[in-house]
Amino acid sequence: MTPIAATKLFEHMPDMDLVLSRKVTLLGSTGSIGVNTLDVIAHARKTYGEHAFPILALTAGGNVEKLIEQARAFKPKRAVIGDEKLFDTLKQGLAGTGIEVAAGRAAVIEAATMPSDFVMVAIMGAAAIEPALAAIARGVIVALANKECVVAAGKVFHDALTKSGAQVIPVDSEHNAIFQVLGSGDASEVDLVTITASGGPFREWPLEKMRAATVEQAVAHPNWAMGRKISLDSATLMNKGLELIEAHFLFALPPEKLSVLVHPQSIVHCLVSYDDGTTMAHLSAPDMRTPIAHALGWPRRIASPSRRLDLAALGSLVFQNPAHDRFPALNLAIDSMRSGGLAPTILNAANEIAVQAFLDRRIGFLDISKVVGATLDADSGSNGVAGDLVTVLGTDARARVLAEEICQRVSA
Repeated sequence: MTPIAATKLFEHMPDMDLVLSRKVTLLGSTGSIGVNTLDVIAHARKTYGEHAFPILALTAGGNVEKLIEQARAFKPKRAVIGDEKLFDTLKQGLAGTGIEVAAGRAAVIEAATMPSDFVMVAIMGAAAIEPALAAIARGVIVALANKECVVAAGKVFHDALTKSGAQVIPVDSEHNAIFQVLGSGDASEVDLVTITASGGPFREWPLEKMRAATVEQAVAHPNWAMGRKISLDSATLMNKGLELIEAHFLFALPPEKLSVLVHPQSIVHCLVSYDDGTTMAHLSAPDMRTPIAHALGWPRRIASPSRRLDLAALGSLVFQNPAHDRFPALNLAIDSMRSGGLAPTILNAANEIAVQAFLDRRIGFLDISKVVGATLDADSGSNGVAGDLVTVLGTDARARVLAEEICQRVSA
């Protein structure tokens, strides 16, 4: 298997003016990654000139007021809202600006096909699969800030990239770190790649205390400012499991060469150990604007407003093995990665349903992993092959229905 992520620099570094002139499409502009991306672009415009990174399209799911605000500030050619019921609000909010407006899922996918040079995929969950594939089909630079679409459809992404020649730059802090560190050696010489986990808000909680955890406690991440879904995945450690599967596909690494360490400070984002005994680490402050700026400027480096690292102020860095007995979601993800086929697709779909059920206060915190495990056990299609988009989307839909039925039984 060849890697999905682009792991080597251009033979000739592009001129900085060429990098700054890249036309940008931002899919998912109102979420945490989208907001941070626009912050990096605003900083670039102050640093390099107001015409840096012209924006072709902004899309959002349902936060129409934020999208209107962003569109008025950054003046894209087109603004798209995923919720069709909000089309009139968007149209009225941008009246007189000359900005094109559209609504609906098809319009979001169409935005990904517009002739930009760089597409940031910041849509949450499996909903990003089709827009991301539409961007990849054009053969441009695709910054991937969504792990679920690779987890659910890794082989489909691999085949699409082979056909189009697009360059995928991972934006998750851990995968962006691996991407950068792998530049110091050949992937075939890698002995082990370790991604780090903060451990989330329940790192030291006993099971009985976690059983009564509230939504507010679960989404209060100790280090990162993130959306509710990813924050909750961090609390269960499912996020780390999904990242292992993503790394497996992005960098063509076998499961036995991937591991996790708990690192409460979130300063070291990955460790890459080579066959000669060398271990290379990537360090930065826990600020998503750092990997976003790296992706925007790749293979050059651009100025970023992100926090700077002060190791003297930190004093020490701590590493621990994850508590597999208290965080079974991590085990489920590792088992799914090893099983392959459609198991990661089912895992991801069931997790999205279970997470939403917890956020809706219909199931308990410890029930999340139980729902995911029960869905994997009950879905007889987990041994199938994720060879095409129709199969992946069909499996995803079936797993969601099954997971919802299990959630209803758990909450009864």
